[in-house]
Amino acid sequence: MSPTDHTEPTAEATARTGAHPTSPAGDGRALAEVGAASARESADFGDGVDHNPSGLWSGDTGTLGERTRRVLLELLKGPYVSGVQSPQLWTALVADEGLVRSRLHDLFLDLVIDRVDEFAFTRKIVTDEIDAPAAVRSERLTFLDTAMLLVLRQLLLAAPGEKRVIVDREEVYERLAIYRTGDESTFQRNLNGAWSRMSNRLRVLHKAGEDRFEISPMVKFLIDEDRVRELIAVYERIAAGETDAGEGLGDAGEGDADAGDGAVGDSGAGAEADTQEDDA
Repeated sequence: MSPTDHTEPTAEATARTGAHPTSPAGDGRALAEVGAASARESADFGDGVDHNPSGLWSGDTGTLGERTRRVLLELLKGPYVSGVQSPQLWTALVADEGLVRSRLHDLFLDLVIDRVDEFAFTRKIVTDEIDAPAAVRSERLTFLDTAMLLVLRQLLLAAPGEKRVIVDREEVYERLAIYRTGDESTFQRNLNGAWSRMSNRLRVLHKAGEDRFEISPMVKFLIDEDRVRELIAVYERIAAGETDAGEGLGDAGEGDADAGDGAVGDSGAGAEADTQEDDA
């Protein structure tokens, strides 16, 4: 073999690989270094996604701050976000209201904010320009649920200017006694079930002492004014014995008592009045 057929490794090639380029060990180490560099690059840039200064984790493409994301999530989970109960989330909402509203519009939802009582919730957008899909689920209410909701609303509105409206559980139960059907134990069980839903599902009652509860201002938004008048007329007829619960609400539009067209529920959705009692 002639001297020109033999190629010596260059200093540059040896420096890059850390070994002779024709050495198996050198090839293995070179590949390992390339793999490690690739892994580091993937971690830094999210597998090909440009580095995101707002990212909270590797590969995160979101642009909202952490607290703003959390308030957006709470709005979607429902039923509402309260400035009194969650001051940090409320501050984030106020600071980034435009961004949160834009994200909700992407989901065909509108943002409703009460700045006086400091709470916010979502509802389906109302427009004649497009056929907007329902983005959230509705909370179905029993006959007694709806009656209790109306009583709480009346008690709240009967105390204008009051910072907090505190009620006794028995006071509310007494106002609902006119709707009793069946035996006392069944009616009491239904009352307790409705009270639990007001506290835990709709979150319009907050414990303020032994059997004392504060009515949330949010209760004003659960049923619109026109529907309130319609329901009150039906319930008055029922209380007077002119009709039964199912027939009365059926006349008023069975299952159609929308809570502000999307105020509360499993996913920030509207509450709908059902005509069924808790126990058949």
